[in-house]
Amino acid sequence: MRRVTLFVNGTSKNGKVVAVYGTLSDLLSVASNKLGIKASSLYNGKGGLIDDIALIRDDDVLYVSEGDPFIDPQTESKVASGQHGAHTDWLTLNIGGRLFTTTRSTLVSKEPESMLAHMFCEKDVWGNKQDKHGAYLIDRSPEYFEPILNYLRHGQLIINEGLNIRGVLEEARFFGIEQLAEQLEVAIKNCQPPEDHSPISRKEFVRFLLATSTKSELRCQGLNFSGTDLSRLDLRYINFKMANLSRCNLAHANLCCSNLERADLSGANLDGTNLQGVKMLCCNAEGASLKGCNFEDPSGLKANLEGHTFLSVFVS
Repeated sequence: MRRVTLFVNGTSKNGKVVAVYGTLSDLLSVASNKLGIKASSLYNGKGGLIDDIALIRDDDVLYVSEGDPFIDPQTESKVASGQHGAHTDWLTLNIGGRLFTTTRSTLVSKEPESMLAHMFCEKDVWGNKQDKHGAYLIDRSPEYFEPILNYLRHGQLIINEGLNIRGVLEEARFFGIEQLAEQLEVAIKNCQPPEDHSPISRKEFVRFLLATSTKSELRCQGLNFSGTDLSRLDLRYINFKMANLSRCNLAHANLCCSNLERADLSGANLDGTNLQGVKMLCCNAEGASLKGCNFEDPSGLKANLEGHTFLSVFVS
């Protein structure tokens, strides 16, 4: 007579020793009565499905299933021991399909108000979902989570080359790790190229002029032309409102009907410039040279210099 030890699938406790006789169906019926389950299949210790009673040897250890796949009892025991361990026990996170093993204290201690801390500060409070190996399932990006976990381990922000720091920031915000999010925001700001406030060169501006149709008005409002040589250029009808034209060379340029309202012309050279119909309301021309400028328009259109500053202006 053969005898075997039966366990419920995935466990190694509360086994039952039974005699093997008759058919496989007879053994399943005995297993159902002994274990209190609806037995439908048998597995050996390596997960092999028993489909013939002749395959069973004396003193075999078999695992009885209700139809679910084989579950290794050793894996199940590791998960169970992890669920009943200390507050700093080890656990595994399944982040987007990638496994990260760490301790509960790592997730809780550094940022106690974060989502991760609340998820794992007490056992099973959130009812966190686990995969078949006991790893906690979190649907986030593993690449961006790795530097966050390292930060929780040692408190240093280290991001490998080629990793988008903005992605790490979004994960830090999602998990509620505020101190790390602040560091990442500063790092992103420091990575931004400095704003270019350098003056526009003559070469650049000529390119703009050539690319603009003669029927279109070129808008240069608020641009920086400080010290730029714009002499002898056709600048008619251009909007230079609030532009910086200080120390700019505009000698013999054609500024007919252009808008220089509130522009800075301090120290600029406008000798021989055509200023017919120009709008220069509240323009600053302190120290500028306007020798030989033409303000007369045969059609009667007048230049508007209301509020214009002429301090130390040289006119002849």
